Amino acid sequence: MDVAGAQQVQNKIKDDVAQRCQKLFLDFLEGFEVDGEVKYLEKAKELVKPERNTLQVSFQDVEKYNSNLAVTIVAEYYRVYPFICQAVYSYVRDKADFNVEKELYISFVDVSSKYKVRDLKTASIGSLFQISGQVIRTHPVHPELVSATFVCLDCQTVIKDVEQQFKYTQPSICRNPVCFNRSRFMLNVNKSRFVDFQKVRIQETQAELPRGCIPRSVEVILRAEAVETAQAGDKCDFTGTLIVVPDVGSISVPGARAESGSRKTGEGPETEGVRGLKNLGVRDLNYRLAFLACSVTQSNPMFGGKDLHQEEMTAVDIKNQMSEQDWNRIYNMTQDVNLYDNLIKSLFATIYGNDEIKRGILLMLFGGVPKKTVEHTTLRGDTNVCIVGDPSTAKSQFLKQVAEFTPRAVYTSGKASSAAGLTAAVVRDEESYEFVIEAGALMLADNGVCCIDEFDKMDPRDQVAIHEAMEQQTISITKAGVKATLNARASILAAANPIGGRYDRTKSLKQNVMMTAPIMSRFDLFFILVDECNEVVDYSIARSIVDLHRRNVESIERVYQTEDIRRYITFARKFQPKLSKEAADYLVNAYRQLRQRDGGSTSSASRITVRQLESLIRLSEAMARMYCLSLVTKDHVKEAYRLLNKSIIRVEEPDIDLEDAEQPDLSVEEEETNGAPSSEDVDKQKGASGESVDPTVQKKKISITFESYKAISNLLVMYLRRQEALDETESSRKSALINWYLNEIADEIETEQELTERKLLVERVVSRLIYQDQVIIPLSRTGLAGKEEVAEDEDPLLVVHPNFVLE
Repeated sequence: MDVAGAQQVQNKIKDDVAQRCQKLFLDFLEGFEVDGEVKYLEKAKELVKPERNTLQVSFQDVEKYNSNLAVTIVAEYYRVYPFICQAVYSYVRDKADFNVEKELYISFVDVSSKYKVRDLKTASIGSLFQISGQVIRTHPVHPELVSATFVCLDCQTVIKDVEQQFKYTQPSICRNPVCFNRSRFMLNVNKSRFVDFQKVRIQETQAELPRGCIPRSVEVILRAEAVETAQAGDKCDFTGTLIVVPDVGSISVPGARAESGSRKTGEGPETEGVRGLKNLGVRDLNYRLAFLACSVTQSNPMFGGKDLHQEEMTAVDIKNQMSEQDWNRIYNMTQDVNLYDNLIKSLFATIYGNDEIKRGILLMLFGGVPKKTVEHTTLRGDTNVCIVGDPSTAKSQFLKQVAEFTPRAVYTSGKASSAAGLTAAVVRDEESYEFVIEAGALMLADNGVCCIDEFDKMDPRDQVAIHEAMEQQTISITKAGVKATLNARASILAAANPIGGRYDRTKSLKQNVMMTAPIMSRFDLFFILVDECNEVVDYSIARSIVDLHRRNVESIERVYQTEDIRRYITFARKFQPKLSKEAADYLVNAYRQLRQRDGGSTSSASRITVRQLESLIRLSEAMARMYCLSLVTKDHVKEAYRLLNKSIIRVEEPDIDLEDAEQPDLSVEEEETNGAPSSEDVDKQKGASGESVDPTVQKKKISITFESYKAISNLLVMYLRRQEALDETESSRKSALINWYLNEIADEIETEQELTERKLLVERVVSRLIYQDQVIIPLSRTGLAGKEEVAEDEDPLLVVHPNFVLE
């Protein structure tokens, strides 16, 4: 049979099932009504516009209209898809007077059948279903030749409607019966039809990944209006079908697989001649699975919003999307007086204590307000938090909780991550050999949180790679001819261990962690976790862990459920609070005080720079957002200042050693003695009240924490100032001050040994306040007392330095 006869036979072949579906689907478009109006009429008329070519249809509507039609479409989607698109074209042509030759497509949403990437098998080929995954690589958009028109270069015969099969497909032979041309054809571009084409690669999410398995990926083909709807890092639902694509690249590549086996001389199997089809030059045809998608929908916008890219969505729009019951829950949360504490208790219910860290992470989730200056300089609103502490202090537990709670979060480890893995990598495509960008952790966490564990184990060169991402929130790439600036608008929650595994309170924060100064300055909050032995705290932690193991995790009582907190954060993040005049003034004074306290010292924990001022602003805005307010008040700034002061300012303070704080004339030299101390030494060890002190206690080294030292100091200073205001001279003497303090803590003292130790402690604190801190001034009968005068007058009059300010 000649070619013309074969073509006539092909034209007579009809697909009755597909044509039946075409007619039924056309009836569905014309007859499906909602509230007395044809639902898809207006959408169909919009396809007349040049930029539109896809009609989006809810598959649930098809199921309501005709269940048999829906079953056929699901089972034979790849077979009936061209006929359904023809039904759309016929409907638009009839209803909108559309006579232009234009390809129209159909896009189904709300498909009930869903699969995971790991569950894709050959049994699903050709059927309609939905898969979900995270986009890790996007290719540029190319025009794809769908239907080609060729011209024979021998006889000039026009050959129309040559369907393309996964590659550039020419006619097998000229349709002119007298022309036997098989290879010399020219493409007529003007009469051929093209469509936008894009490939993206998706990977199964961490929640779906079985433990111990490598994530599987699949390539998704997007066409028409579906292109550029998924960006790297998005978690999307793709609706379409699984197809089998021949590996055309392996066919066209000349190599050893396409050539006959070379003959070798010598002994052995190689000398037996040509064996097997492969050695005869028969090429192996490999097949691979791909997913042909007709629609793409976002599945993980920030904290459960419906459309991540719709950044102009307001709080009113989110409210309209909620049910009345959900909105009532949010309204009740805004009226909660203890909202701050209830949120951290509900969010971190399984972690005992560390309330300051919980507050800092909570404000990180709410975030500040990003701004853009007149010069188009971007000021970030995301907050970066770092937790430094000893092992077994729940650092990784905080990161895991945040990664599970935040929909768009990436959890990674610093030791197992490279610079390209954290930012972005430029890789070569296997088929087209083009360079494409593959997203790293920070790109995947765009508009979310990137949790980096073991941050101190990162290579210093890898730490440098995230400098730009932490402050400018962009990633600039110039590799292999690719020049791009990518978005990395993510908050970073990092956890690090101190050098040697234990935090040394006698050293500064810089000396305790393996971080550079630029990295440290980019963190808004630093929290220090020290594993100290405390009987009460240890008992409470042990009781909490044992109860957690006894009871199920779900049985833990929470004030608010996780979904309610997600919904509330989504709503609150739409507020754009502004600084009030009072809050702005307080911010300026707070920053000035921080700078004065820092004093440019290189030994402080972290230099106070303008970045810390911006951190104060971001934390203040997060506080206002948490209460769904449009104005930042002074109270919000106070809480932000307290958190910053708690996290950064005091971390470098070591334990206070009170042994050398004694007045020289009253100190006891530590020397080895063979017998008991002399009577002269015992006389020198008498306290201000005249009572003798045990010499073994006097020689013992006393060390207290900086917080305890500040607490005792503040009590003593407040007492002296109160006596000065009352003009009580005798009550301001050193002995009166010590006796007053011992009376204040009398309830805490049970034995005489404890009384002796507390008395010695407060004496040394007073001496340190006089001779080292110079907070208290001793006076003699003639004026300011020197050391010799104090030695003569063991009970001097004490006054507070006039410039000292209580903290």
